[in-house]
Amino acid sequence: MPGENLSRDEARERAELLSVDGYEVVLDIRSAVDEAEPAEGPRTFRSVTTIRFRAAGTGAATFADLIAPSVNAVTLNGRALDVAAVFDGSRITLDGLASENVLVVDANCAYSRTGEGLHRFVDPEDGEVYLYTQYEPADARRVYANFEQPDLKAPYRFEVTAPDGWQVWSNGAEESREAGVWQFAQTAPISTYITCVVAGPYHYVTDSYTRGDLTIPLGAMCRKGLAKHFDADDIFLITKQGFDLFHEIFDYPYPFGKYDQAFVPEYNLGAMENPGMVTFREEYIFRGKVTQASYEARGNVILHEMAHMWFGDLVTMKWWDDLWLKESFADFMGSFGLVEATRFDQAWITFANRRKSWAYRADQLPSTHPITADIRDLEDAKLNFDGITYAKGASVLKQLVAYVGREAFLEGARRYFKANAYGNTTLDDLLSVLAEVSGRDMAQWSRAWLQTAGVNALTPVITYDAGGRVTELAVVQEGDELRPHRVAVGLYRLESDGTLVRYARADADVAGARTVVTELAGTERPDLVLVNDEDLTYCKIRFDEGSLETLRAHLGDLTDPLARALCWSALWNLTRDGLMPARDFVSLVLAHAGRESDVGVLQMLHTQALTSVTHYAAPAWREQGGRQLAAGALHELRNAAPGSEHQLTWARFFAASAATEGDFQLLLGLLEGSARIDGLDVDQELRWDFLLPLAAHGAVDEAVLAAELARDDTASGKRHQVRCLAARPSQAVKDQAWAAVVESDALSNALVEATIAGMQQSSQRGLLAGYAGRYFEVIERVWADRSIQIAMDVVKGLYPSLQDSASTVSATDAWLSEHPAAPPALRRLVLEAHDDLARALRAQACDAGAAGA
Repeated sequence: MPGENLSRDEARERAELLSVDGYEVVLDIRSAVDEAEPAEGPRTFRSVTTIRFRAAGTGAATFADLIAPSVNAVTLNGRALDVAAVFDGSRITLDGLASENVLVVDANCAYSRTGEGLHRFVDPEDGEVYLYTQYEPADARRVYANFEQPDLKAPYRFEVTAPDGWQVWSNGAEESREAGVWQFAQTAPISTYITCVVAGPYHYVTDSYTRGDLTIPLGAMCRKGLAKHFDADDIFLITKQGFDLFHEIFDYPYPFGKYDQAFVPEYNLGAMENPGMVTFREEYIFRGKVTQASYEARGNVILHEMAHMWFGDLVTMKWWDDLWLKESFADFMGSFGLVEATRFDQAWITFANRRKSWAYRADQLPSTHPITADIRDLEDAKLNFDGITYAKGASVLKQLVAYVGREAFLEGARRYFKANAYGNTTLDDLLSVLAEVSGRDMAQWSRAWLQTAGVNALTPVITYDAGGRVTELAVVQEGDELRPHRVAVGLYRLESDGTLVRYARADADVAGARTVVTELAGTERPDLVLVNDEDLTYCKIRFDEGSLETLRAHLGDLTDPLARALCWSALWNLTRDGLMPARDFVSLVLAHAGRESDVGVLQMLHTQALTSVTHYAAPAWREQGGRQLAAGALHELRNAAPGSEHQLTWARFFAASAATEGDFQLLLGLLEGSARIDGLDVDQELRWDFLLPLAAHGAVDEAVLAAELARDDTASGKRHQVRCLAARPSQAVKDQAWAAVVESDALSNALVEATIAGMQQSSQRGLLAGYAGRYFEVIERVWADRSIQIAMDVVKGLYPSLQDSASTVSATDAWLSEHPAAPPALRRLVLEAHDDLARALRAQACDAGAAGA
């Protein structure tokens, strides 16, 4: 990535100098379907960009951004510039500016295989070619010349010449198409990173949304090969429900005309909020049976991206420091919208159990940062699309709603949109309107919650009188920064019918190290105290000893699903923190998960149980723990209601945890049809789920996997096959996978991801041991030579976390000490992996201690 970075200081200086009046971008993408690859260099397309901009004073100098293999011509105010002199591969130097300027850049830009820029995908099923763009934070410059920073907004006009038989979409509505040339309406002022082009023989479905005098044309698209699975009606249903809600609560009409949603292949992200042309990963089109949790997750992403039309697109942060101004709000609004407007009215349970788990992990890494982060440059920005910016920020906003009140929060949003429409903002702009509508000291709240890092732990401390009634219940707060928390404290008791139910609740404002909850004095002795009942604040919940014993025996008897999810989350945090032995968490899952009604929580428990055995259990107990998980999974699979989503979830967990020859024979029988479990439909996706562990344990060979690909000769099938091939227990296979990912750039982003996932099998620690040293030898070169997305995938995915010993910690320490000048973003990824490994070793010591007790 040499020369491609942009610093905050450079962006600030350029924004002070320039204002942009508009872009005209002309792309010729007919080369996308050329059968022959170029003799040398990448496949390219022609990009001609005209930028009209003003400068604050004449004679000044600046630069435009462009990453392209070659530039044909650069003209500034009618003056032809010497391309060799002004273009260095990522920047075009511009000097002698006038007060009003016209820059024309004619370039040959490269199609992408990494999901950055204009991505080109060839469908193995039918040979069709599909294109889409993805830019955030700064890859529009791979497609057209621009000023690549969020605070230089401008209107855009796109013109695209495409192959015969194709369709093309962009942010603006189609104005005309003639002889393969598509022209699109001028957009409202937007930032470079949310411009978009989608092109190819996509399957396209239309609808419309109407509210009063407002009509929004709706479209949804996917590859032709996925058309038979495309449930566009449900996508449009969630879309319309979202528009109903957001128009009602934001009181600002959707500002970008049409609303297309494209489900595209080999996508690096979940989705991207390009106004009028939202893009999603095509995995949200389900090829087989999935649970309601999957539909809920898709609905959340649809509403998350829609919320961005206001938070992020209409009003945009000045620089990536305030990325949270869009991502935290959109993450919060995704769950809020599901609960308020759709059939997924239990989405706050998923938020508490899944999204906040992501935040808790990120907030305990050495790279943790305040929600309002210090983003020095684009590499920093790329790494800050993390659990803090998204899930912690959303958690804090949920707490803010409890703090200022729902109506004040929404009124603040309304005033924020109207005051800053089509502009750029900072934290102060939002705080000022929230202070105005709520009457609260938002500066103090911001200092505590937005400008400091780390997560607090809240623990109940209870004393009782001789009769067993509560004399005092206090909440003790721990953490480097003690914050104000608005919490609900719930008291639960075991009823005569065996259920565990709440009988008392008190709201409290926790502040400082110790807060007494006076309302609960005099209540009868509880069996369980839950200090963040209803999940109002962002904290790690701890338990008193009595509550912990109750949960060991009666967690499955807890009737409230949100309270149950909060308890599971708290127990998982205890395990990660080395305060509960991993084998105890596994025992809790085996004892109580079979009664979990929320399938999303159940899926999370399965992931956590596998992580406990793989990373947090003492090595001497791993094999036994794995066998216990597999046996428990099979028991629940056989006892689940036939055809239910719980049965499907236990089937997948059984495959993931399969540990014995009997387990593998059952999986083979289910694949071949010689074994059967009543109600379980082994569809194509489930077949691949079964094949992965079979491949990893040597129970199927390359020929079986080739036959399965012939059965499922699709893009999805190819990804699954590549993953399974890399999972085989052979040194030659691992060497081949390593070379394909590290030594070659021939694989697409999706196949790099699949290869890494297949290669890293927890049952193959011995086979993988030799790559630990090689990892530290190559990562700096990978970071320098590959795109940032691929480099991140390699650095994170190939870290030797399965070599979980002090020697790997020492090797990581040595690399960090010997490479102080390595790019900060690279060092951050290595530091995070180091911290995860050190945490695993502490948890293993805790678990080993339990075995010896």
